[in-house]
Amino acid sequence: MSRKKVLVYRQLPPEQLERIRREHEVVEANPRLPEQRRAFFDALPEAQGMIGSSYPVDAAMLAQAPRLEVISSISVGVDKFELDALARRGIVLCHTPGVLTETVADLLFALILGTSRRLVELACHVRDGRWTESVGDDLFGWDVHGKTLGIVGYGRIGHALARRAALGFGMPVLYHTRRPVDSGLPEGAARAAALDELLARSDFVALVLPLTPQTQGLIGPREFALMKPGAILVNGARGPIVQEEALLRALDGGRLRAAGLDVFDVEPLPPDSPLRTHPKVLPLPHVGSATHETRLAMSVLAVDNLLAALGGGRPPAVYRLPPAAG
Repeated sequence: MSRKKVLVYRQLPPEQLERIRREHEVVEANPRLPEQRRAFFDALPEAQGMIGSSYPVDAAMLAQAPRLEVISSISVGVDKFELDALARRGIVLCHTPGVLTETVADLLFALILGTSRRLVELACHVRDGRWTESVGDDLFGWDVHGKTLGIVGYGRIGHALARRAALGFGMPVLYHTRRPVDSGLPEGAARAAALDELLARSDFVALVLPLTPQTQGLIGPREFALMKPGAILVNGARGPIVQEEALLRALDGGRLRAAGLDVFDVEPLPPDSPLRTHPKVLPLPHVGSATHETRLAMSVLAVDNLLAALGGGRPPAVYRLPPAAG
């Protein structure tokens, strides 16, 4: 098999980078770093494979890469890619589903617990030296067990989150998805619901759906008005699914008790964003899959995908692109 040219645009573990080097020529260049940006674009014309994540790949960029055959994204979500442009060119897009499911579900449930029991707020209370007597009800949290969890989006991560809630904490689960799916839980533990019903009945609403033109801005003023007073929103999907100004109004107006957010409209979160310091927001820096074990597993799968595609085989995890227009 002939050696091909691969552009690596996100740092890989050394052993995974070496796997690629054994079979192909490699250029490492991260376009998010000013000192590497030019090298990235200089490498595009010869690149036959790309591997990385979290950088927009649109038709204009693809036009600079006429030899490109495959992109292996170290992510599940593919919202950084102009899918129609990839389909028109016949470029294979791979991603890394499955290996991060349980890790992301762990973090989402941690956000549920952290917001409802006010864990960060209370930890700061202790660290700041304000714990001088038994706390009063102004610092009490709220129970999680037995409360209703609504899950918007019910793929792998939604199923994993539902298992934790229903089987571990005795929480009734409602879920909303575009197509009918089995709950994967014992009878009576979870059921499908229309979005409006889910919002109105849930004590916690967790978002785990992909960002698409149809889901962008899905949760806005109307949806917050439908939510149960005192409900908590958890977003582990993508920031633009939630209208942030409407979220702030729902928090400030008392409609929502709290929000646990791992994703935002703009990332990293700008220093002047009111979400950064809002007393009812538990903000995290997009770390749903950020454990040593899971990030390694994602890198391994991404390299498996890349090498299989460049070698003429079928990658383990190909993303199904829309039919090419025209």
